[in-house]
Formats: sequence, structure tokens, C-alpha cells
Amino acid sequence: MRHPYRQRTRLWWFLALLVFLGCSFLATRKGFYEPITADLQSGKYESAVQKIEAAKDSKKFAEKDRFLYFIDSGLAHFYASQYDISNTKLTLAENAAEELFTKSVSRTAASLLLNDNVLEYPGEDYEVLYTNLFKALNYLELKKFDDAFVEIRRANLKLELLEQKYAVAAEKLQRSSPDDAEEVRLKYDVKKVRFHNDAFARYMSMHMYAADGMLDDARIDYDWLHDAFVSQSHVYSFPVPDVKYTSTGKAILSVVAMAGLSPVKEALNLRIRTDKDLDLVQVLYDGPGRGDEEYGHFPLQVSEDYYFKFAIPVIASRPSFIDRIRILVDGEPAGELGLLEDVGKVAQETFEAKKSLIYVRSVARAVAKGLAAHELKEEADKKTENKLARWLKKAAIDVGTDIIENADLRCSRLLPGRILIGDFEIEPGTYTISVEFLDQTGAPLHRSDYPHFPVKRGAFNLIKSFSLN
Repeated sequence: MRHPYRQRTRLWWFLALLVFLGCSFLATRKGFYEPITADLQSGKYESAVQKIEAAKDSKKFAEKDRFLYFIDSGLAHFYASQYDISNTKLTLAENAAEELFTKSVSRTAASLLLNDNVLEYPGEDYEVLYTNLFKALNYLELKKFDDAFVEIRRANLKLELLEQKYAVAAEKLQRSSPDDAEEVRLKYDVKKVRFHNDAFARYMSMHMYAADGMLDDARIDYDWLHDAFVSQSHVYSFPVPDVKYTSTGKAILSVVAMAGLSPVKEALNLRIRTDKDLDLVQVLYDGPGRGDEEYGHFPLQVSEDYYFKFAIPVIASRPSFIDRIRILVDGEPAGELGLLEDVGKVAQETFEAKKSLIYVRSVARAVAKGLAAHELKEEADKKTENKLARWLKKAAIDVGTDIIENADLRCSRLLPGRILIGDFEIEPGTYTISVEFLDQTGAPLHRSDYPHFPVKRGAFNLIKSFSLN
């Protein structure tokens, strides 16, 4: 640990700033989403659009949270069938993510003062991936196959480069800026990214190739789709759904349905215990029933034995009432949809690489601030004669350092939770297609009807439906 005087000065400055500004900017703002998601779950899609734009106008989305506004506004417009506007917003989200990730790594490699909540949010990898996949869906609705293909390719490329992205981040963390000379240096080993092939992307491109008469290319994507389940069973831990991209004498009706809402982030509360004799920083779970159960540890020379808390974000699923989805063709059952993608599992896996980066950085920051805070309290004991004033100073230091370590819980809250698909062989013609979302008892929670829907031989006859309950 270097420059203790500068540590104390900077921490005093930051604690004073907390008092001046208040501490709300260090916590994730999410309450304003509740009426937006309520509208989406009740099918009031245009109302949800109006509410999210009103939230933007009333400064609920800070400039540092612009990625969140762009992606969730884009998703709200998607649900409201406003495809051009949705694409504009999702493109802005993708551009913001590319701009902000490098900046965030450079600015926060091991900063002693900056909590992640006060920084610009660059989006999670799964969120950025789905900007491309939802743009592809928008382009399919707009009958722009070439543009949809571009988005699928961009999504696949991002997955191919994901591990490299965090290798670069690790290098920057280890080098860090001279401005962060007081940092606590902890070794960061890049966590292997085990997700490189998205089944939903393969499903869409398979059907687009088939509709263009490129059956060999469609077959390749069909094989890639199956490979996603074989090589990534930790993400696709369920049976491969029955997919068809061609039929002899009949047409293929393809239904894509989205159910429930994507996971969110919750705070995992931890405590750090340093051991000067063992040169060890031990990270323990914090909470009832966990006792002194270890979460992890780092070798590090420390001058004293200390004990203080911090938190990191973890992915937490949201429950859905939807158990299965049934398809009716002119009122007659045609079959049920199969699960193609669990967005929660994709989110969990793609977040692992970043979570390990956040963890190491958070431990380093918490150790540095905790040790500096301890020195401040010792200084208060020595230089403040009044007992009450001394107690108030030390309490302010404890509260301030705890506030600084709030976990960053920002994430998109409007992505769906599951993507289900079905390919049905039927005679070419015009039909009324119904999509029924059922609960565990078989009772319908939501139904969407698509009257006069043309089903043509050799075309991508796509129906998309959603219920976010």
C-alpha cells in the first residue's frame, strides 16, 4: 500500500462529496420500471412506450445510464410493433455499448474512489447480443432480409470475440493508470467464456437461408443449432426442440414466442477479513446462516487485521407464470412450442467473465478504502478531544465507506425470459393462427390471434408473439 496520506485525503474528499450530493447516485434506480413492466405484462404496449419516454424526459435515466434507456426503449417499441423506431434505439444502444466498455475499463481499473454506480454503464454482453437479435426480428417484420442477416452475423461475431474482450480488460487491469498508484494489486485470471454459439441466432438464419433457396447454408445453421446444445449443455440444459426448415409438398409455419421477463441483478453481500500474519485477504459471505463460510481469498501483505463489508452483483431469475404455449390453426390444436433459449442461462454464463473482473476490482477497492478508513478513525481518536465529536466522525467514516461499496445493479429489465419456437408443416393457405400462453394447470393466461395469415411454400412464415408474465 502506497501513499497513505493521499489515500486519507482522497477518502475525506469523497466522504464530504457524499454529504454534499447525497448518496442516491451510488444506488441503482429501478423503482420507476414497475409501472412500465406492469403495462407490458397486461398488453398495454403503447402505454409502456409512453412511460419509458416520460421517464427519460423526467431524468430517471441519467446520461451515464444512456445504454439502459436505449435498449429498454428499443424493446418497448418492439413490443408495440414500432419496428423502425425500435431499430433506431437498439442501434444507439449497441453503439453506446461499444463506446463505453473500453472507457469503463480504462477509467476504473482499480480506482480507490469510484463506485461502479457512478460510472457510465456499458451494458452486459448478453444485453448487447440481444440488441442484434431483436434488430434482426425487426428487419424480418420489415421484410428486409439482408439487414436481418447483417445483425445475425454481428451477433455471432460478438460471441466469437467475447473471450478476447476480457483478456484485453485483464491486461488493462494489471497495467492500470499511474493515477491509481494507491491501488491494492490483486491478480486477475481471465475466466474462460463458455458461450460462443447462440441457438436463436442460428434458428433465424437457418430459416432465412431456406426462404432464399440456399438449403445447403440452411443445413449448416441447422447443424450449428444442434451443436449449441451439445457443446454448451450448461446453457442449453434441455432437449433440442424439433425444428424444420423445409418440407416436401407442404409449407412451414414458424412461431417464435417470448415468455416471462429476463433476470435482474441482486447484491451479494460479502465481508473482507485481512490477516497480517498470513499475508491474506479472505472474502466471506455476509448474511444469516452463512457464518464464516469463505467465498474466496487473495494473498496480499497487509499491515493490520481488519474486517469490513462490500457487495458485488449476481444474476437472479424472475419467476414466470407461463408453463407452456399452445398453437391453434383455424381453432384446431397444431402442437406446442419447444424451449429454444433460456435468456437467464445466457445471461448467467456471459456475465461470469465480467463478474470475475468486478469481483477482483471490488475487493481491491474495498481493501484500499477499508484500510484508509481505519487510518482515518485512528486519526480521529488522536486529534479529536470531544468524545461525541470523535464518535460522530468515526460513525460517518463507517457509513460513508459502506455506502461507497453498494453493488451496481443496473441491467435491462424489459428483455424476455425465455424464447420458444415451433415449426409446423401445413398445407399452403390462409389461416387464423392463435398462440395460447398457459399456466401449470392448463388455464390460458394470454392469447394472441393472427387472422388471415398467409402461409406460403418456400417462405419464412414467421409469427412472433409474447407474454411477459
